[in-house]
Amino acid sequence: MEVAIKPVCTLRGDVQVPGDKSMSHRAVMLGALADGETEIENFLFGEDCQSTIHVVQSLGVEVHIEKGRVVVRGGGFNALREPEDVLDAGNSGTTIRLMAGILSGCPFFSVLTGDTSLRSRPMQRVIKPLAAMGARITARSGNAYAPMAITGGGLCAITYRSPVASAQVKSAVLLAGLFADGQTTVIEPVRSRDHTERLLSYFGARVEVEDKQVSVWGRPKLRGCKVVVPGDISSAVFFLVAGAAVPGADLLVRNVGINPTRAGALEVLMEMGADIYIINERQVSGEPVADIRVRGSRLKGTTISGAIIPYLIDELPALAVAASMAEGVTVVRDAAELRFKETDRITAIVKLLSHMGVDITEQEDGFVIRGGRHALQGVECDSYGDHRMAMAAAVAGLKARGITKIKSAECVKISFPAFFDTLNSLSVQ
Repeated sequence: MEVAIKPVCTLRGDVQVPGDKSMSHRAVMLGALADGETEIENFLFGEDCQSTIHVVQSLGVEVHIEKGRVVVRGGGFNALREPEDVLDAGNSGTTIRLMAGILSGCPFFSVLTGDTSLRSRPMQRVIKPLAAMGARITARSGNAYAPMAITGGGLCAITYRSPVASAQVKSAVLLAGLFADGQTTVIEPVRSRDHTERLLSYFGARVEVEDKQVSVWGRPKLRGCKVVVPGDISSAVFFLVAGAAVPGADLLVRNVGINPTRAGALEVLMEMGADIYIINERQVSGEPVADIRVRGSRLKGTTISGAIIPYLIDELPALAVAASMAEGVTVVRDAAELRFKETDRITAIVKLLSHMGVDITEQEDGFVIRGGRHALQGVECDSYGDHRMAMAAAVAGLKARGITKIKSAECVKISFPAFFDTLNSLSVQ
């Protein structure tokens, strides 16, 4: 599917973004391990989260969609059953890595795989600690890539010092730790997003967090509960950037999760001079939530590096677009993890923005953008099958001269199926 984006005079209106993708995945997984019924509201019905539902159903768990809600009827840790076929995670790194942790604790054989893109993403980072816990895992190319064949059960608790700050690695080990006796601990170089820890506590697990260290105790009795998923800040950020960059814009993005381990993009946009107000703060299902108002601003360049990177890694494509419209230099470094997403996002960002006339230089672990030098030009561009690149191109196209045409734009279904309709509803031509 090709989508054409026309430049706008301004943007006005209210935005309701889909439910948080990270929490939607985790709510289904923990609901499958819990005793009783888990009701999930504002679930993200994107392709990635649908993959998690399908995998859990293949393990014998009842999952139903009722009036826009997801209902998971779990039977505890012993209710999962050996699947009859290969488990397909589609394009979802969260599904394959976190389910590898759960399946490592199950006393049966299973195989996890995904689409072509997912089979090129590194899996050794989760295989190594799970094998240290006692799981027997064999994967392609010397245990580097999916498919992963897992024989689980008999796990022992470990303390794992992760070489990377990765919520997926941490979560895989913590979920496996639920099946082990004793205390499983993960220590990270920088604390990554903490949705797993929060939801584990919400479902009744014993969890302790101390700075960069997280511990979980095995064999808890998880209880089914109601989970209200907040709006996904990774989707909201595209509208925050658009609202800040387009003159005269005034947008209200409602019910957004502002978890401090995910809200780095808000901090960066404020540093860049964005006119952003956080209002109506509250707690929902253990997560901080708020409405965010953004108005057209004069943005300036900044440096994005170090400890904040794990808190905005998925938002960097949107922030790169903001930097292209800002005055001055923006430097992004320490973000090599971007190369291991749905596509190599460092190279993809550089190709997109340079094609639109932006002065941008690729670095090994990021890029340098010299913003404000040239007006963006409407172009034909490729999403590379990456939902965040498609949305980034669309936001850039709002201020470009001429029409921006985005190829393979259907990939937005992964996280925000109604993205283009929502964007069009806010546009004042």
